[in-house]
Amino acid sequence: MTPVNRNRLIALGALLFAGAGLGFIAFGNIGDNLVYYWSPSELLSNGDKAYTATIRLGGVVQPGSIQWNEGHTTLDFRVADGPDANAKSVHVRSLETPPQMFREKIGVVVEGTYDKAGIFTSNRLMVNHSNEYRAPKEGEEPRKWQDTLAEGATTATVTPPGAP
Repeated sequence: MTPVNRNRLIALGALLFAGAGLGFIAFGNIGDNLVYYWSPSELLSNGDKAYTATIRLGGVVQPGSIQWNEGHTTLDFRVADGPDANAKSVHVRSLETPPQMFREKIGVVVEGTYDKAGIFTSNRLMVNHSNEYRAPKEGEEPRKWQDTLAEGATTATVTPPGAP
């Protein structure tokens, strides 16, 4: 085999390999790995499509909807399109400790799945906040985030640290 033929064969092999990779990306199951970003009204209007997808749900924590169960580390609340009481909303259940800034009327993005029972199960909870950092005051307890839950939620079950 001459060097020219060998170089042509290598170039043809590289083109075929690149074409196969591009074809896999274009026609493969890449759609199964997409994460949708929807508001509560978009989630509710998408019907069956919402039940099988991983979704990032963005909105505002609806006032009066926060329920915190410290014993099970379960947080239930409603994410709404806006702060109005009649805004479309979705029931969210998070199985993690909420960020310290979590409270009513704050913008949140939750990532997870929506089931046919109407509950959005979140495996990631993010709050919208400013970029200004305030260091904790001297003597401030690290579990201060529970106070923000207690202040904002009349239905919350929050027990102070060290309580039985």
